[in-house]
Amino acid sequence: MVAIEPGDGMAAQFRRTLPDVPIVRGNGNALPLTTHSLDFLTYAQAWHWTDPTRSVPEALRVLRPGGALALWWNTGALDVPWIAEQSERIRLHFGIDRVVEQNGSGLRSALADPTGRLDFAHRKVRWSRRVPIDTHLANIGSHSAFLVHDEASATAFLANERDHLLTTFPDGTVEETYVVELVVARTP
Repeated sequence: MVAIEPGDGMAAQFRRTLPDVPIVRGNGNALPLTTHSLDFLTYAQAWHWTDPTRSVPEALRVLRPGGALALWWNTGALDVPWIAEQSERIRLHFGIDRVVEQNGSGLRSALADPTGRLDFAHRKVRWSRRVPIDTHLANIGSHSAFLVHDEASATAFLANERDHLLTTFPDGTVEETYVVELVVARTP
């Protein structure tokens, strides 16, 4: 097992969490790996940071024949009322386009291989966990919408969101429910 990470901050976090797993600096558009060296390659919530016209050929290059490419994203279960309400507050605060937000997972699946060389199977897996409010806020604060806007705006949103969450979860423990969007393809 080896991890590929382009950023200093995420590499440091990875190292703290999984100190025994080798980590190589690089990105999905130009994998620093030997041709036909892997049986399995996965992108955990990271495929959208690649250019699939470059990352698909790279995946095919490093995977052995019959190897698998798995792409997955945790998405909020919007059928849970508090999650839908929070998603709407985030959308309004950061000006996120509703069409992209609602169709994001389907678009990811459709755009996963613009070359048409891979046949992806799609699955959804629902799961949940109970976490302290601070853990939940730190998690949503790590999402792209928060990272690309100014810090004061993100901080203000998270402070207001704490109040909303404490109304729904007065004990300070949030029940997060996710749907994992998983697409997997085997190489020819």
